[in-house]
Amino acid sequence: MKRHLLSAADLSRDDAELVLTTAAELRELADRPIKKLPALRGRTVVNLFFEDSTRTRISFEAAAKRLSADVINFAAKGSSLSKGESLKDTALTLEAMGADAVVVRHGASGAPHRLAHSGWVRSSVVNAGDGTHEHPTQALLDAFTMTRHLGGHLDGRRIVIVGDVLHSRVARSNALLLDTLGAEVTLVAPPTLLPVGVESWPVETSYDLDGVLPKADAVMMLRVQRERMNGGFFPTAREYSRRYGLDGRRMATLQDHTIVMHPGPMVRGMEITADVADSDRSVIVEQVTNGVAVRMAVLYLLLGGSEPAVGGEE
Repeated sequence: MKRHLLSAADLSRDDAELVLTTAAELRELADRPIKKLPALRGRTVVNLFFEDSTRTRISFEAAAKRLSADVINFAAKGSSLSKGESLKDTALTLEAMGADAVVVRHGASGAPHRLAHSGWVRSSVVNAGDGTHEHPTQALLDAFTMTRHLGGHLDGRRIVIVGDVLHSRVARSNALLLDTLGAEVTLVAPPTLLPVGVESWPVETSYDLDGVLPKADAVMMLRVQRERMNGGFFPTAREYSRRYGLDGRRMATLQDHTIVMHPGPMVRGMEITADVADSDRSVIVEQVTNGVAVRMAVLYLLLGGSEPAVGGEE
């Protein structure tokens, strides 16, 4: 693997499969009474979050701690950043602390790239979400979840991603990674919620959810990101749900093996109904568990090495 993980496009197929294989080994730890490994003892991981995200931050924190790393949580709110400290000054502070890895979430697209390529830090930089750009570890945990349910590989599998693609870093990272792993991706959204330039992505696009669902192997519903919207992207919430929401009727048209996913947090009743979210097809809770294993794998491979993390214990 490269020194940083900034984009799903950074990962070759071999890189991605190494992460997924390592995550599968580490996933077994979740079922053990003692969930810790000494793999990153003495290493320091800093969670640098300029945006709120309890789920992702806790997932990275749990991942680092299970590998015995020291963790520093650096929240932008209430810190010197809110007093006007620049990204550069913050980076120099982290470097002085001896950070080995910096996990960055930022509202500006490209901020993790700036940090990684600035020369300000020697640490590995992991993009935990930048603006509407990318969220590569979410794509990895989604792919990992799919492989566990769809026969261990994604070659030729049909993945449907539905909803607010325009504001979704998850959709962009998934489109890139799933294509690398051999899957066929279809984005379904109203025309107003597809980004400019989507025709250059390695995906098909559709406005007709009912037309693509019966052939899907996995369906990922995206949250409508109202906080990033300042215009009329669709007439009403009710109309959006009618055309692009996943309900019991639509779920009944899926193949028997098809799984339902969501990166969270869900807006129940908007893009997904409660009965679908809580159904046997839903792997949404499992995605959270898998997220810790995948982020452990990423941190281990960036900081530890390319050998299997758990191998050799027998």
